[in-house]
Amino acid sequence: MVKRIFLFISVLAMIALVAGGCGGLKVNIGGESKTEPLKEFTLKGHDSGKVLVISVRGFISDTPRKGLLGDRASMVEEVVSQLQKAEKDKEISVVLLQINSPGGSVTASDILYHEIVQFKRRTGIKIVAVLMDVAASGGYYIALPADSILAHPTTITGSVGVIFIVPRVTGLMDKLGVAVEIHKSGKDKDMGSPFRPSTRDEEAILQELTDKMGKKFIDLVAKHRTEDAKVLSDISTARIYLASEALQLKLIDRIGYVDDAISEAKNLAGLTKDARVIVYRRSKYPDDNVYNTSSSSQSGATAAFVNLSLPEIIPDLSPGFYYLWTPGTGSN
Repeated sequence: MVKRIFLFISVLAMIALVAGGCGGLKVNIGGESKTEPLKEFTLKGHDSGKVLVISVRGFISDTPRKGLLGDRASMVEEVVSQLQKAEKDKEISVVLLQINSPGGSVTASDILYHEIVQFKRRTGIKIVAVLMDVAASGGYYIALPADSILAHPTTITGSVGVIFIVPRVTGLMDKLGVAVEIHKSGKDKDMGSPFRPSTRDEEAILQELTDKMGKKFIDLVAKHRTEDAKVLSDISTARIYLASEALQLKLIDRIGYVDDAISEAKNLAGLTKDARVIVYRRSKYPDDNVYNTSSSSQSGATAAFVNLSLPEIIPDLSPGFYYLWTPGTGSN
Protein backbone atom coordinates (compact mmCIF):
# COMPACT_ATOMS: atom_id res chain seq x y z
CA MET A 1 0.00 0.00 0.00
CA VAL A 2 2.83 2.39 0.91
CA LYS A 3 4.61 1.62 -2.37
CA ARG A 4 1.42 2.42 -4.30
CA ILE A 5 1.06 5.78 -2.56
CA PHE A 6 4.66 6.75 -3.35
CA LEU A 7 4.21 5.59 -6.93
CA PHE A 8 1.05 7.69 -7.20
CA ILE A 9 2.87 10.76 -5.85
CA SER A 10 5.78 10.20 -8.23
CA VAL A 11 3.48 9.95 -11.23
CA LEU A 12 1.64 13.13 -10.24
CA ALA A 13 4.92 14.96 -9.77
CA MET A 14 6.22 13.86 -13.18
CA ILE A 15 2.98 14.88 -14.91
CA ALA A 16 2.96 18.24 -13.15
CA LEU A 17 6.60 18.96 -13.99
CA VAL A 18 6.08 18.11 -17.66
CA ALA A 19 2.93 20.22 -17.77
CA GLY A 20 4.74 23.05 -16.02
CA GLY A 21 7.53 23.00 -18.60
CA CYS A 22 5.15 22.94 -21.53
CA GLY A 23 2.32 25.17 -20.47
CA GLY A 24 3.58 27.38 -17.69
CA LEU A 25 1.59 25.54 -15.03
CA LYS A 26 3.24 25.25 -11.65
CA VAL A 27 3.24 22.61 -8.96
CA ASN A 28 2.17 23.51 -5.46
CA ILE A 29 4.35 21.25 -3.37
CA GLY A 30 5.03 23.45 -0.39
CA GLY A 31 1.65 24.93 0.38
CA GLU A 32 1.10 28.45 1.62
CA SER A 33 3.82 30.65 3.07
CA LYS A 34 3.27 32.36 6.41
CA THR A 35 6.38 34.53 6.21
CA GLU A 36 4.54 37.45 4.62
CA PRO A 37 2.40 39.65 6.90
CA LEU A 38 -1.36 39.69 6.58
CA LYS A 39 -2.59 42.58 4.45
CA GLU A 40 -6.09 43.92 3.96
CA PHE A 41 -7.83 43.56 0.60
CA THR A 42 -11.27 44.91 -0.30
CA LEU A 43 -13.49 42.48 -2.19
CA LYS A 44 -16.37 44.90 -2.73
CA GLY A 45 -18.07 47.99 -1.35
CA HIS A 46 -17.05 51.60 -0.83
CA ASP A 47 -18.88 52.92 2.24
CA SER A 48 -17.45 53.22 5.72
CA GLY A 49 -17.55 50.25 8.04
CA LYS A 50 -16.12 46.82 7.25
CA VAL A 51 -17.22 43.20 7.14
CA LEU A 52 -14.20 40.94 7.63
CA VAL A 53 -14.51 37.49 6.04
CA ILE A 54 -12.42 34.76 7.68
CA SER A 55 -12.30 31.34 6.06
CA VAL A 56 -12.14 28.31 8.35
CA ARG A 57 -11.52 25.42 6.00
CA GLY A 58 -10.37 21.86 6.59
CA PHE A 59 -9.25 19.86 9.59
CA ILE A 60 -9.18 21.91 12.82
CA SER A 61 -5.77 21.58 14.40
CA ASP A 62 -3.17 23.59 16.29
CA THR A 63 -0.40 21.58 14.62
CA PRO A 64 1.46 23.25 11.72
CA ARG A 65 0.23 21.90 8.39
CA LYS A 66 2.81 19.92 6.48
CA GLY A 67 3.97 20.65 2.95
CA LEU A 68 6.63 18.69 1.11
CA LEU A 69 9.04 21.60 1.40
CA GLY A 70 8.10 22.98 4.79
CA ASP A 71 5.41 23.73 7.36
CA ARG A 72 2.52 26.14 7.06
CA ALA A 73 0.60 27.87 9.81
CA SER A 74 -1.90 25.72 11.67
CA MET A 75 -5.57 26.56 11.28
CA VAL A 76 -5.72 27.84 14.87
CA GLU A 77 -2.68 30.08 14.33
CA GLU A 78 -4.05 31.49 11.08
CA VAL A 79 -7.53 32.26 12.42
CA VAL A 80 -6.20 33.78 15.66
CA SER A 81 -3.75 35.93 13.66
CA GLN A 82 -6.66 37.35 11.69
CA LEU A 83 -8.74 38.00 14.81
CA GLN A 84 -5.82 39.80 16.42
CA LYS A 85 -5.37 42.01 13.37
CA ALA A 86 -9.11 42.73 13.25
CA GLU A 87 -9.09 43.77 16.90
CA LYS A 88 -6.82 46.72 16.02
CA ASP A 89 -9.13 48.03 13.29
CA LYS A 90 -11.93 50.19 14.68
CA GLU A 91 -13.73 50.21 11.32
CA ILE A 92 -14.49 46.48 11.49
CA SER A 93 -18.04 46.07 12.79
CA VAL A 94 -18.68 42.40 12.07
CA VAL A 95 -16.75 39.23 11.26
CA LEU A 96 -18.14 36.62 8.89
CA LEU A 97 -16.78 33.12 9.61
CA GLN A 98 -16.99 31.06 6.43
CA ILE A 99 -16.82 27.51 7.80
CA ASN A 100 -16.16 24.41 5.73
CA SER A 101 -14.83 21.78 8.12
CA PRO A 102 -15.70 18.29 9.42
CA GLY A 103 -14.08 19.27 12.73
CA GLY A 104 -10.80 18.29 14.29
CA SER A 105 -9.15 17.73 17.63
CA VAL A 106 -11.12 18.49 20.78
CA THR A 107 -8.50 20.90 22.08
CA ALA A 108 -8.00 22.82 18.82
CA SER A 109 -11.77 23.20 18.36
CA ASP A 110 -12.13 24.42 21.94
CA ILE A 111 -9.24 26.87 21.52
CA LEU A 112 -10.89 28.44 18.47
CA TYR A 113 -14.25 28.58 20.27
CA HIS A 114 -12.56 30.29 23.24
CA GLU A 115 -10.66 32.76 21.05
CA ILE A 116 -13.85 33.75 19.21
CA VAL A 117 -15.74 34.24 22.49
CA GLN A 118 -12.93 36.35 23.95
CA PHE A 119 -12.66 38.39 20.74
CA LYS A 120 -16.36 39.25 20.99
CA ARG A 121 -16.04 40.21 24.65
CA ARG A 122 -13.03 42.44 24.09
CA THR A 123 -14.27 44.21 20.98
CA GLY A 124 -18.07 44.05 20.93
CA ILE A 125 -17.76 43.07 17.26
CA LYS A 126 -20.61 40.92 15.95
CA ILE A 127 -19.99 37.45 14.53
CA VAL A 128 -21.93 35.77 11.74
CA ALA A 129 -21.18 32.18 10.69
CA VAL A 130 -22.00 30.84 7.26
CA LEU A 131 -21.78 27.06 6.95
CA MET A 132 -20.58 25.80 3.61
CA ASP A 133 -20.28 22.21 2.33
CA VAL A 134 -19.67 20.58 5.72
CA ALA A 135 -19.67 22.26 9.13
CA ALA A 136 -19.94 19.26 11.39
CA SER A 137 -18.74 18.45 14.90
CA GLY A 138 -15.83 20.83 15.62
CA GLY A 139 -16.82 22.80 12.53
CA TYR A 140 -20.18 23.48 14.18
CA TYR A 141 -18.61 23.85 17.65
CA ILE A 142 -16.68 26.96 16.58
CA ALA A 143 -19.84 28.48 15.06
CA LEU A 144 -21.68 28.43 18.39
CA PRO A 145 -20.51 31.88 19.61
CA ALA A 146 -21.90 33.52 16.45
CA ASP A 147 -24.74 36.01 16.78
CA SER A 148 -26.31 34.43 13.70
CA ILE A 149 -25.67 31.14 11.89
CA LEU A 150 -26.62 30.63 8.23
CA ALA A 151 -26.22 27.44 6.23
CA HIS A 152 -26.33 26.67 2.54
CA PRO A 153 -29.32 24.55 1.45
CA THR A 154 -26.92 21.64 0.90
CA THR A 155 -24.84 22.04 4.07
CA ILE A 156 -24.16 19.00 6.24
CA THR A 157 -23.92 19.96 9.90
CA GLY A 158 -24.49 18.53 13.37
CA SER A 159 -22.43 15.53 14.52
CA VAL A 160 -22.57 17.07 17.99
CA GLY A 161 -20.33 14.71 19.90
CA VAL A 162 -16.84 13.39 20.45
CA ILE A 163 -15.00 10.36 19.13
CA PHE A 164 -11.92 8.66 20.56
CA ILE A 165 -9.72 7.30 17.80
CA VAL A 166 -6.88 4.85 18.24
CA PRO A 167 -5.36 2.84 15.38
CA ARG A 168 -5.00 -0.91 16.00
CA VAL A 169 -1.92 -2.55 14.50
CA THR A 170 -1.92 -5.79 16.45
CA GLY A 171 -3.16 -7.88 13.51
CA LEU A 172 -0.51 -6.47 11.20
CA MET A 173 2.19 -6.99 13.82
CA ASP A 174 1.14 -10.62 14.26
CA LYS A 175 1.44 -11.19 10.53
CA LEU A 176 4.87 -9.59 10.44
CA GLY A 177 6.05 -11.36 13.58
CA VAL A 178 6.75 -8.04 15.31
CA ALA A 179 6.07 -7.28 18.98
CA VAL A 180 6.43 -4.29 21.29
CA GLU A 181 7.71 -4.78 24.82
CA ILE A 182 6.28 -2.37 27.39
CA HIS A 183 7.47 -1.63 30.93
CA LYS A 184 5.11 0.64 32.84
CA SER A 185 4.90 2.20 36.29
CA GLY A 186 1.13 1.80 36.56
CA LYS A 187 -1.35 -0.63 35.05
CA ASP A 188 -3.12 2.13 33.08
CA LYS A 189 0.02 3.88 31.80
CA ASP A 190 -0.34 2.53 28.24
CA MET A 191 -4.11 2.86 28.09
CA GLY A 192 -5.25 3.29 24.50
CA SER A 193 -2.12 1.66 23.13
CA PRO A 194 -2.39 0.66 19.45
CA PHE A 195 -0.22 -2.36 20.19
CA ARG A 196 -2.78 -4.34 22.22
CA PRO A 197 -6.54 -4.59 22.75
CA SER A 198 -7.99 -2.50 25.58
CA THR A 199 -9.17 -4.22 28.74
CA ARG A 200 -12.77 -3.84 29.91
CA ASP A 201 -11.69 -1.46 32.67
CA GLU A 202 -9.77 0.67 30.15
CA GLU A 203 -12.72 0.74 27.77
CA ALA A 204 -14.94 1.94 30.61
CA ILE A 205 -12.50 4.73 31.51
CA LEU A 206 -12.11 5.85 27.89
CA GLN A 207 -15.88 5.80 27.41
CA GLU A 208 -16.33 7.92 30.54
CA LEU A 209 -13.87 10.52 29.22
CA THR A 210 -15.59 10.47 25.83
CA ASP A 211 -19.01 10.97 27.45
CA LYS A 212 -17.76 13.93 29.51
CA MET A 213 -16.32 15.68 26.45
CA GLY A 214 -19.51 14.94 24.53
CA LYS A 215 -21.57 16.47 27.35
CA LYS A 216 -19.45 19.62 27.20
CA PHE A 217 -20.44 19.97 23.53
CA ILE A 218 -24.14 19.39 24.28
CA ASP A 219 -24.02 21.91 27.13
CA LEU A 220 -22.60 24.56 24.78
CA VAL A 221 -25.41 23.92 22.31
CA ALA A 222 -27.87 24.41 25.17
CA LYS A 223 -26.10 27.63 26.17
CA HIS A 224 -25.92 29.19 22.71
CA ARG A 225 -28.78 27.67 20.73
CA THR A 226 -31.62 25.84 22.51
CA GLU A 227 -32.49 24.31 25.87
CA ASP A 228 -35.28 22.17 24.39
CA ALA A 229 -34.82 18.75 26.02
CA LYS A 230 -36.18 16.89 22.98
CA VAL A 231 -33.78 18.67 20.64
CA LEU A 232 -30.82 18.07 22.92
CA SER A 233 -31.78 14.40 23.16
CA ASP A 234 -31.98 14.18 19.36
CA ILE A 235 -28.61 15.80 18.71
CA SER A 236 -26.92 13.79 21.49
CA THR A 237 -26.88 10.81 19.10
CA ALA A 238 -24.24 12.86 17.20
CA ARG A 239 -25.98 12.35 13.87
CA ILE A 240 -25.58 14.72 10.95
CA TYR A 241 -28.33 16.92 9.48
CA LEU A 242 -29.12 18.74 6.28
CA ALA A 243 -29.63 22.48 6.63
CA SER A 244 -33.43 22.18 6.58
CA GLU A 245 -33.34 19.72 9.49
CA ALA A 246 -30.82 21.86 11.38
CA LEU A 247 -33.13 24.84 10.98
CA GLN A 248 -36.05 22.93 12.50
CA LEU A 249 -33.85 21.97 15.45
CA LYS A 250 -32.72 25.61 15.84
CA LEU A 251 -29.09 24.66 15.29
CA ILE A 252 -29.01 27.41 12.66
CA ASP A 253 -30.97 30.63 12.14
CA ARG A 254 -31.38 30.80 8.37
CA ILE A 255 -30.77 28.98 5.11
CA GLY A 256 -29.08 31.00 2.40
CA TYR A 257 -25.92 31.74 0.49
CA VAL A 258 -22.77 33.73 1.15
CA ASP A 259 -24.35 36.93 -0.20
CA ASP A 260 -27.24 36.44 2.23
CA ALA A 261 -24.75 35.99 5.06
CA ILE A 262 -22.97 39.21 4.07
CA SER A 263 -26.29 41.08 4.03
CA GLU A 264 -27.14 39.57 7.42
CA ALA A 265 -23.78 40.69 8.77
CA LYS A 266 -24.27 44.26 7.52
CA ASN A 267 -27.78 44.46 8.97
CA LEU A 268 -26.61 43.04 12.30
CA ALA A 269 -23.83 45.63 12.52
CA GLY A 270 -25.96 48.51 11.24
CA LEU A 271 -23.87 49.00 8.12
CA THR A 272 -25.02 50.24 4.72
CA LYS A 273 -25.55 47.86 1.81
CA ASP A 274 -22.37 49.16 0.19
CA ALA A 275 -20.15 48.80 3.26
CA ARG A 276 -16.76 47.31 2.48
CA VAL A 277 -16.27 43.54 2.52
CA ILE A 278 -12.63 42.78 3.28
CA VAL A 279 -10.30 39.83 3.75
CA TYR A 280 -6.80 39.40 5.09
CA ARG A 281 -4.35 37.79 2.69
CA ARG A 282 -0.62 37.35 2.59
CA SER A 283 -0.69 37.55 -1.21
CA LYS A 284 -2.69 39.52 -3.73
CA TYR A 285 -5.03 37.57 -6.01
CA PRO A 286 -6.42 38.82 -9.33
CA ASP A 287 -10.22 38.84 -9.56
CA ASP A 288 -10.48 38.06 -5.85
CA ASN A 289 -13.84 37.21 -4.25
CA VAL A 290 -15.42 35.67 -1.15
CA TYR A 291 -15.09 32.13 -2.50
CA ASN A 292 -11.30 32.33 -2.39
CA THR A 293 -10.48 30.55 0.88
CA SER A 294 -6.70 31.07 0.80
CA SER A 295 -4.89 33.68 2.84
CA SER A 296 -1.59 33.20 1.04
CA SER A 297 0.07 31.44 -1.86
CA GLN A 298 3.48 30.47 -3.12
CA SER A 299 5.44 33.57 -3.98
CA GLY A 300 5.06 34.17 -7.69
CA ALA A 301 3.01 31.02 -8.21
CA THR A 302 0.07 30.67 -10.51
CA ALA A 303 -2.83 28.31 -9.89
CA ALA A 304 -1.51 24.93 -8.90
CA PHE A 305 -1.82 22.06 -11.38
CA VAL A 306 -1.28 19.48 -8.66
CA ASN A 307 -1.33 20.12 -4.93
CA LEU A 308 0.86 17.48 -3.34
CA SER A 309 0.10 18.51 0.23
CA LEU A 310 -1.45 15.13 1.04
CA PRO A 311 -1.84 15.77 4.79
CA GLU A 312 -4.58 18.24 3.81
CA ILE A 313 -6.47 15.34 2.25
CA ILE A 314 -5.57 12.67 4.82
CA PRO A 315 -5.11 14.29 8.26
CA ASP A 316 -2.79 12.56 10.70
CA LEU A 317 -5.30 11.11 13.14
CA SER A 318 -3.03 10.27 16.03
CA PRO A 319 -4.65 8.59 19.05
CA GLY A 320 -6.86 11.07 20.85
CA PHE A 321 -10.25 12.71 21.29
CA TYR A 322 -11.83 14.51 18.36
CA TYR A 323 -14.83 16.72 17.65
CA LEU A 324 -14.85 15.24 14.19
CA TRP A 325 -17.29 13.71 11.71
CA THR A 326 -15.33 10.71 10.41
CA PRO A 327 -17.40 8.44 8.17
CA GLY A 328 -15.95 4.97 7.84
CA THR A 329 -13.62 4.96 10.85
CA GLY A 330 -15.21 1.90 12.36
CA SER A 331 -18.04 0.67 14.56
CA ASN A 332 -19.02 0.97 18.25
